[in-house]
Amino acid sequence: MKALSVKINGVNIAPGSSHRLAIAIARLPSQTLIDLPIYVYRAKKPGPHILLTAGIHGDEINGVASLRQLIAEKALLPDCGMVVAIPLVNVYGFIQNSRYLPDGKDLNRSFPGGKTGSLARQIAHILMTEVIPVVDFGIDFHTGGNQLSNYPHVRAMLSETSNKDLSLAMGAPFVANSEFIDKSFRKEAWKKGRNILVFEGGESQRIDPLTVAEGTQCVKRLMQHLGMKSFNLPVRQSVVLTDLTWLRAKISGVFLNKVSLGESVVKGQVIGEVVDPYGETTWQIKSTQKGYLIGINHAAVVNAGDALYHIGI
Repeated sequence: MKALSVKINGVNIAPGSSHRLAIAIARLPSQTLIDLPIYVYRAKKPGPHILLTAGIHGDEINGVASLRQLIAEKALLPDCGMVVAIPLVNVYGFIQNSRYLPDGKDLNRSFPGGKTGSLARQIAHILMTEVIPVVDFGIDFHTGGNQLSNYPHVRAMLSETSNKDLSLAMGAPFVANSEFIDKSFRKEAWKKGRNILVFEGGESQRIDPLTVAEGTQCVKRLMQHLGMKSFNLPVRQSVVLTDLTWLRAKISGVFLNKVSLGESVVKGQVIGEVVDPYGETTWQIKSTQKGYLIGINHAAVVNAGDALYHIGI
């Protein structure tokens, strides 16, 4: 638990107070100022401090929608501890419907950042110096890429006991073991002693109602588990996936999917086909593992080597 004194961007966050902060980032070429909105809710009673972030990739909207709903419901007002919510980290990408920042940098590969350098490095530096020091752990919301949809699940380093316990408390349909990625928010926060769990669900640039609902429920279950607030939600057991593997196209052509996200599959099961446009060639896609489909590529036309199915084992 944190000390009584909490300060973000020079603003003292007193017990029992709520704030909407705006950290100035930079200006657009038009000289319009872009800032980073941060919502802070602190109870009078001490308790855990959690961080909720979404939109690190600007075209990943489902997490933004989940945090927006939680803010609108006033669900983040805790009975103890503190919640820091940043519904839209990459404002630039959000405006442009882009994963990246204007300089083409991936914010989630730019941590821990620095005071100078690329815009991505500067934003990463703000998160690491202004926000991470005042929280204990958090949830970072992401989605699949363009035309790649993920079934709602949590990714965490399950060999770390605290990571595993927190991820299971969220009660997502699946919890997947996931190694750290260099220069990612999750890895750099872990180096500072903060566990960041990744919630994955849906597809970029599309709102998926199931993913939004699961995202809000996961936050509520975690807060309830930590004793921060009661939502009268029953505990839900997650299916634990110890490994993830991709099935890739062996030939180019038209992709015909035959299964649904979240569905269980068995080894050797035909789950799709890639056919040529002329009716001469058909390649059956057979599952190489027994597991669950947590990701499906919805592209109609694919090339050899393209990722088609993500299977959790």
